Order: sequence, then C-alpha cells, then structure tokens
Amino acid sequence: MRKIIFETVEPTDSISSRIYNAVMIVAIIASLIPLAFHYDNLVFMRINYVTTVLFSIDYVARLFTADIKVGRGSTSFLVYPFTPMAIIDLMSILPEILSINKVFKLFRLARFFRVMGVLRVFKAARYSKNIDLILRVFRRQQELLSAVCGIAAVYILVSALVIFNAEPGSFPTFFDAVYWAVVSLTTMGYGDIYPVTTIGRVITMLSSILGIAVVAMPASIITAGFMEEAEKTQEDGGKKPSL
Repeated sequence: MRKIIFETVEPTDSISSRIYNAVMIVAIIASLIPLAFHYDNLVFMRINYVTTVLFSIDYVARLFTADIKVGRGSTSFLVYPFTPMAIIDLMSILPEILSINKVFKLFRLARFFRVMGVLRVFKAARYSKNIDLILRVFRRQQELLSAVCGIAAVYILVSALVIFNAEPGSFPTFFDAVYWAVVSLTTMGYGDIYPVTTIGRVITMLSSILGIAVVAMPASIITAGFMEEAEKTQEDGGKKPSL
C-alpha cells in the first residue's frame, strides 16, 4: 500500500502518477491566484481551503513514505522533514493553518503569511520537466555560479565602500551605498539615489561598466550548462536499449 502511494506521489510513468502530477500542478497554479489580489472573497477562500487540504494530504503522504524515498529505515521519518522540498511543502500549508488562529492575526502577520504562500510555486519543481532541467543545470554549474556570486558580493561591498566615502552627502547610510551598488551592478539605474559630484559620477561609470562584465558571467555559465544538458538529453534519447 505504501509503495503504491509512493509511486503515485513521486513523478513516474504510471497513469496514477501522471494524473496526480496534473492535479497538483493545477492546485499550485490555483493557489497563487488569490495572492495576485489585495482582497479576499468567497471564491479565494475556497481556493485556499481546497489547495491547503490537497497540499496537506501531499505532505502527509510523502512523510508516510519517507523511508522508501530517503532509504535510511526508520531514521528517514526524522530526516525527511528537514529536506529542502519537505520544508517548502510545510511552508506551503503553514500560512493558511496559522492564519486561522486569531492570535497571529492580532500581531498583523497575515501579510507575512501571504508572502510565504508564494513558496508554493517551488512545489512545481517536482512535477515540471522544464523546472527539473533548470535545477539540473544549476546543480552542474553550482561551483562556477558560487564563484561568480562571491565575485559579485565583493564587487558590491567594495563599490559601496568607495562611493560611501567618496560622496557622503548623497549616501547618508551604508545601506544606501549597498543599494546603489546593487542597482549599478544590474545596470538598472533607478535614479532615486545617485552621486552629484564629479568623482562620484566617475565611480558610477566605472561601476556600471564592471557590472556588465559581472552580470555577463553567470549568464554565459547558465547558457553553457543548458547546451550541455541539451546535448546529454539528445544522446540519452538516441541510445537504443541493448537486447
């Protein structure tokens, strides 16, 4: 019985698994619709109720079959709740469950619960081949991407320190300087915080030019990763099973 449940909730080629995956994808999309509005009505309340029940059943079913997935015997039931996807599953149902309690509403945490509800979109990673492809690319390129993220972090901190000390009048706090550095890194240039002195503008020009190079690095790494995954998928698809 537990094996049947596991083969249903986990993406496989079985009919029951395909139907389950389709239902969960629809539930995930439906659960995000109320978050696109600043008000609640009866339809949104029912959507939240139904999707929360489905997500709760999904979480319990996965916890019930944790030993089959994790493969550590009885210890699996303790390990599984702390896995990334299990945490996302739990965070997907907690907002609606906690919002029932008037104490949490009293402390005005309802908006925080709504923000947490956005995490439901990450549940789709189990059921979408396209998202799974993206995750595989990030896993393969994680070392290079981590190095690039480190370079970007150093760039932001150094740029923020330079502009913070070069033009204290336009950047009263270090956070303002960090915000400016991030905006410069992404070459967005919102214009709400900007230097007014000559040296500050020179620093901004240099920062924007370097920002283009820093932003281009992860884009090229991810593109190369997609090309490798595509070639691997084609090779695996072209192999014929040996008799």
